[in-house]
Amino acid sequence: MKTLDDLLRVGVTGRRVLVRSDLNVPLSKADGDTAREVTDDGRIRASLPVLEKLLDHGARVIVAAHLGRPKGEPDPQYSLRPVADRLATLLGRPVEFALDTVGESARLMADGLGDGELLLLENVRFNAGETTKDGELRAEFAEALALLTGGEDEGGAYVDDAFGAVHRAHASVYEVARLLPHYAGDLVQEEVAVLRRLTDDVERPYVVVLGGSKVSDKLAVIDALLPKVDRLLIGGGMCFTFLKAQGHEVGDSLLEADQVETCRRLLAEAGDRIVLPDDIVVSADISDDSETEVVRADAIPAGMKGLDIGPVAVHSFAAVLAEAQTVFWNGPMGVFEVRPFAAGTSGIAEAVTSAGGLTVVGGGDSAAAVRALGVDENRFGHISTGGGASLEYLEGKDLPGLTVLEEI
Repeated sequence: MKTLDDLLRVGVTGRRVLVRSDLNVPLSKADGDTAREVTDDGRIRASLPVLEKLLDHGARVIVAAHLGRPKGEPDPQYSLRPVADRLATLLGRPVEFALDTVGESARLMADGLGDGELLLLENVRFNAGETTKDGELRAEFAEALALLTGGEDEGGAYVDDAFGAVHRAHASVYEVARLLPHYAGDLVQEEVAVLRRLTDDVERPYVVVLGGSKVSDKLAVIDALLPKVDRLLIGGGMCFTFLKAQGHEVGDSLLEADQVETCRRLLAEAGDRIVLPDDIVVSADISDDSETEVVRADAIPAGMKGLDIGPVAVHSFAAVLAEAQTVFWNGPMGVFEVRPFAAGTSGIAEAVTSAGGLTVVGGGDSAAAVRALGVDENRFGHISTGGGASLEYLEGKDLPGLTVLEEI
């Protein structure tokens, strides 16, 4: 696939370049007249290098991005306005903001861009054509996005730097790339290079840590990774379905009863390669004032919820990680957002940073947990910006946003 460097070698001064960025970040809740603010700017910071390169080379940059899941029409709670403000602060230069996606505001502001100036469009998911299954509507929206650059005849180009969206066949990811000369941004290239190291010629021991709430969300990646890993450490809410499959009672813990037989199969196939927690932090409720107790994983009391892995589990998981040369971690070990249930995730984060070789945090809640818990991001080999995209890549799926970039 052609890269951003290929585009820069051709020259971008005076050209309008449409950049698909991943700016899907959490915002604070609205509080009266107080404006919403970005609460975790990790993805915005990850998008800066490509934007800065283009601006420094005199491009007229138009950024398309999404936020949340609005239903194909404007919804104030998903506006990118707060993102525009944070982006301007991080860039240290003005960011123009269009009030729509491809309407009058976007067209006028795109036409008025000067060299080295940047325009952020409103949330592309405010337009039904972005995510619809109707191919004609998607193509129509993609054409309107492409025309904001003036089209190929006027030097328009497209750069996809939104790895977190490449697993979606959406208009701003797939169709628009077929209408303009298209290039992979630095972030997309970096993500693919790292994920290839997790699938091709992996340095061993190879340890994967999976957490999060549901087995069903991770089943495909477990099936794909199990033949390749030396150890698969399982925590978070998903561990209770595995514990149930071993014949243990799990109290009121999160349980996917329809996945128990699947977990039993996986345990039988894996032997000692699947490692479950030795102990669990339990409580009757979830709050900062919760009374907690640490119990053996096979002795969770009735009426109690398992909400984090316990200290013995952290120690035993850390011992496995200490021997690893390749580590992939996706999913928190407990309800890390609530103080009494954060120790497991914090302990695993520290253990991953101490592992030798390549350490990869698989985006999503894991990346958010690293930042929320104050762990230095530079201590990890790579923190992915795309949780779902990372998992689908490791499952071996074709990702539409990557496939289209490979087209000549």
